[in-house]
Parts: sequence; structure tokens; C-alpha cells
Amino acid sequence: MIVTSAPRTKQILREVWRPLALLFVWDVVVTVVYFVLPFRAPSLPLTLFGSVLALFLGFRSNSAYQRWWEGRGLWGLMINASRNLARAARNFLPDGEAVDLKRTIVLRQIAYVHALRCQLRRQSPDQEVLRFLSRGEADFALARTNVANGIVDGTGRRIELARSKGWIDTIQQSSMERVLIDIANAQGGMERLKNTPLPVQYRLVPTLFTHIFCVLLPIGLVETLGVATPLGSTVAGLMFLAALAIGDDLVDPFANTVHDLPLNAMCRTIEIDLLQSIGDPAPDPAAPDKQGVLW
Repeated sequence: MIVTSAPRTKQILREVWRPLALLFVWDVVVTVVYFVLPFRAPSLPLTLFGSVLALFLGFRSNSAYQRWWEGRGLWGLMINASRNLARAARNFLPDGEAVDLKRTIVLRQIAYVHALRCQLRRQSPDQEVLRFLSRGEADFALARTNVANGIVDGTGRRIELARSKGWIDTIQQSSMERVLIDIANAQGGMERLKNTPLPVQYRLVPTLFTHIFCVLLPIGLVETLGVATPLGSTVAGLMFLAALAIGDDLVDPFANTVHDLPLNAMCRTIEIDLLQSIGDPAPDPAAPDKQGVLW
């Protein structure tokens, strides 16, 4: 996620320069033909076309932002649930014979959020899981298709083990299970966002209409702007192409690009809070890189 306050003009141009360059060439061609050949440019209702296109792009951008913000809300719930689980393990489990289990549950939750981050970004979670869990502790989850869900299942088994040994009662077990349910629900929402793209109409129609509008734009402006048509048409086209690119950037909040949610930073926040809850040394908070991007 870009966290700098100044607009990243270079990033915008990097994303739209190819269609913008083609648009500029087309504008020049239309302008040259208009002055060389004796023809009158047709009068096009560009205002009407532009208004309709703006509605399409605005609706698409709003839909994409809603997906992005929902992903951020789900990760906020995940951060809170992780803290709640660590606090319950620390407070409910006795310090004597259950101290190892208390530590295991906390480390498993840290491994879980890192595994979930990798899964959402279509990366292998094995190395991240093994940073916090031993091979024997992680084997059950790593053998599953959904590694993150396997870690949560294993945590639930260990909570049941604590109840069977009398370390916690059924009320405390139910309280911890409710936290695991919140975690599973948040993961399900994230997977829904990741695996369900916008309908093809939301993606195809605005893209098609934007390119058609950019093609018609110099034809409708050349009689008014004259030799300034390439400049005016290109600037107007840039606005619509940038609005189109915004929707593409936000539609998948877990795609591991500069526009997506800073999953690394949020997982680091969980890691810090949970390690400190059991008295272990914790890493420093994640910071933006030199380009002002927080990953």
C-alpha cells in the first residue's frame, strides 16, 4: 500500500503510458488528416458519451474500493481475534504444567496469519510456518490443501486437550472456540474476495467503452481545438484511463502489488503483539520502503 502523502505521478504514468501513447499517436493522425484532407469532422455528442462513461467508471471504482475496504476490515478483525486468542491462552491456561501449551497456541496463531497471507498472495506458506513451528508441530497443517485452516484446526485440538486435562473448564473452552470461529469467518471472507472476481460485465464494459471514447475523442474535438487536439484529447483521455486503472488496482486487495493491503505489516503487528504477550523478543514494526510502499 502506498503511504506517501504526495501523489505518485510516475506510478500512474507507468500504468497508463502504453494506451496513452497510442492515444496520442491517434490524436496526431486525426489532426493531420483533418488539416490535409478537405473533410468536416462529424459532430459527436462527447458530453453525453463522457457522462455515461463516467457513471460506468464511477460505479466500477466504487465496487472495487468496497472490495479493498472489506479486505481491510476483515484483516482488522483478524488482528483483534489474534490478540484475543493470545490473551485467553495466557490467562486461562495455568503457568505450571500448561506453560508449553500456552506458548504453542500463541506461536501457532502467528504462523497461521503468515500462512494465510501467503495463501492469499498465491505464495507457498511452508517457510513462513516453519519459522514459528517445528516440523513435527507443523506437519499436520502442511499436509493440508489449506494450510492456514489446518493450523486453526490443530489449535482447536490443543484447546480440547487442555479441557480434557482439566487445565481449562468448558466455559473457557467455549470462549476460546468463539475466537477461533471469528478467525475462521474472517478467513472465509478473505478467500471469498480472492476467489470471486468482479463479474465480467464490470470489467469488460467499462474497458471497452473507455477505449471507444478515447478513439472518438479527437474526432469530436479537432474542429474546435485545431492543432491543440493532440494535447487536449490526450489529457482528457488520461483522466478516463486513470479512472479505469484505479478499478483494476483495487479489485484484488491481496494481489501483492503496491496498491494492495499491507499484509506483511499487519502480520508483523500480530507477531509483535503476540510475542510480547508471552514475554518473547519481538521484531520492529514494518516500515515503508524507499518508494513509500508499505508491504
